[in-house]
Amino acid sequence: MTLFSIARKNIRKNFTNYFLYIGSMIFSIVIYFTFVSLKYDQTIQETTESSNKISSVFNGASIVLMIFVAVFIWYSNSFFIKKRKKEVGLYSLLGVRKKQIGRMLFYENFIMGIIALLIGIILGSILSKLFVSILMEVMGYHAIGNFTIPLQAILNTIIVFIIITAITSIHGYRLIYRFKLIELFKAEQEGEKEPKSSIITALISVLLVGVGYWLALQNIFESEVWRKMGFLITLLVILVTVILGTYLLFSTLTVYLLKVLRKNKHHFWSGINLISTSQLLYRIKGNARTLTIIAVLSATTLTAVGAAYSFYYNNSSSAETSNPNSMMFIAKDKNVSKQIRERISRDKNHTIVYHMAVPTIMMDVDITNLHSNNLPNEMEYSIIGNKTFNQLAKWQKRDESLSLKGNEAAALEAGYSEGFSPKYIGATISLKVNDKSEKITFKKLKKYNVLNTPTAGITVVISDELFSKIASRTNIVDMEVYELKNEDDAKTLTKEIQTLLPKEASFSSFYSDYARGMESTGLLIFIGGFLGLVFLAATGSIIYFKQLTEATLDKDRYVILYKIGVNKKEVKKSISKQILFIFALPLLAGMAHSIVALITLSKIMQTNLMIPVSICIGIYVCIYIAYYFLTVRNYYKIIIK
Repeated sequence: MTLFSIARKNIRKNFTNYFLYIGSMIFSIVIYFTFVSLKYDQTIQETTESSNKISSVFNGASIVLMIFVAVFIWYSNSFFIKKRKKEVGLYSLLGVRKKQIGRMLFYENFIMGIIALLIGIILGSILSKLFVSILMEVMGYHAIGNFTIPLQAILNTIIVFIIITAITSIHGYRLIYRFKLIELFKAEQEGEKEPKSSIITALISVLLVGVGYWLALQNIFESEVWRKMGFLITLLVILVTVILGTYLLFSTLTVYLLKVLRKNKHHFWSGINLISTSQLLYRIKGNARTLTIIAVLSATTLTAVGAAYSFYYNNSSSAETSNPNSMMFIAKDKNVSKQIRERISRDKNHTIVYHMAVPTIMMDVDITNLHSNNLPNEMEYSIIGNKTFNQLAKWQKRDESLSLKGNEAAALEAGYSEGFSPKYIGATISLKVNDKSEKITFKKLKKYNVLNTPTAGITVVISDELFSKIASRTNIVDMEVYELKNEDDAKTLTKEIQTLLPKEASFSSFYSDYARGMESTGLLIFIGGFLGLVFLAATGSIIYFKQLTEATLDKDRYVILYKIGVNKKEVKKSISKQILFIFALPLLAGMAHSIVALITLSKIMQTNLMIPVSICIGIYVCIYIAYYFLTVRNYYKIIIK
């Protein structure tokens, strides 16, 4: 009988023991193949308007996914090998040469890799159509994906996973050369010394996380610390302090708190708390690195997915902010304007709510008095009269109006940002026409515009008397604005009007921005959600594998408890508490880190991210809870068997 046939027989006879590792490999292959197949999918390439951009985004994301999947499989393989150290020791004890054992382990891993690859590609092929449909839907396209299996995706997946399987197989082959026989038999007793705790190190851990949070929550545009340290250095300091603080938090502060809890006699001697508290105390330091990685991954995932979903969630309101009118263009030709009006009037699906030719003065203005170092000295403004503003504001259902007199003015800037935009209120600028200047003083600032920003830019409202005075010295431009019903479904109408207008008309529309936003943010939320679920599944699986490995070690302790009269209910309660502690630590730390990061992001974007972020955190917590109950159930089954 050859070593290859022994390896094959070993897998067949002990498939239940190998199932977790094979399952993790199948999961990784399904995810990777499904993701890569989207890059080559014909439906996506034919339907979307920016297929090249999508392909490049998928290329970058697939590299991230490939690295993560490789690390996950390596981690799963490490757990699998650790469980088999005793078995390898027995082979050595029976006189099997190290070279033969190594080859047998290599064959076993390679066979499992091939099985996982075949099952993973088949399952991935089935799931790929579902994910194509989801991607098309979130990007705003109503296309039905065809069932195709891209050969490039199959080849790509086979190459990547053969390399990963070969590396993990070599890792298994090297196992027997790295450990002595006695070490293989005593592998299960490693890391059982009571960890030391230090109140000073525990306080340092809190201080480090606190410093990272304090820096992150500073106003980036006004903070002296950010200005002196520099943007990149400050970000690096935040990352280092938070990650190092989290590690120390898990390795020292939790040890210190568990020792304090152990001194509480009432709690420690209640029920079987002495078992769960002692086991947590002895193992928490060994788990600190894993818990830190999971906390950081959870924070990264929640931040990325939360930010991506926020962009997607706010897409419609962002398009509305930039385009308060459904369509807008500079009227260069009366005949063209007439054709457009007739074309819109014929469209029964998009009836006109209002239409207006807005008299506008477009002027280059010296803005050095506006105290902004981020802008050029001169900027083009679109200037309209007070009466025009009030009329548009009324049609757009804004419950406010202006009453400007003399040289008073109001600035309308939809994308106003505290750190970057000019300081308008109280500032004075000159409107120069034909060597004559009219000074205006800003009395009001509105963080919205009544004209479409892509066409008009920043708008300045002046009194009607001053507008008439300046208009008599220069040319007035008519800007045509339309508000239509069903503006988010005006693809055909928008394209037809664009073909009628020259480039100089600066055409802008709600639908154009909305559709572009749906495509880009839809792609972001899909990739972010996809990778987020993978990271979540992987981090949950890592805790799951680790706890089940520990369950095997704890079995004898619980058997003794059972023999001295501890019932199953108390055993399950003890297990639940112990595993809850391990699951809750990285989850709470990751949530805290991500909330701080998203608060900072919301300040920069000046957008309320509360609703989308709450939804993402809620979904994340629900999946983690499912992992928790699954781990408790299987841990309990191992103990009770």
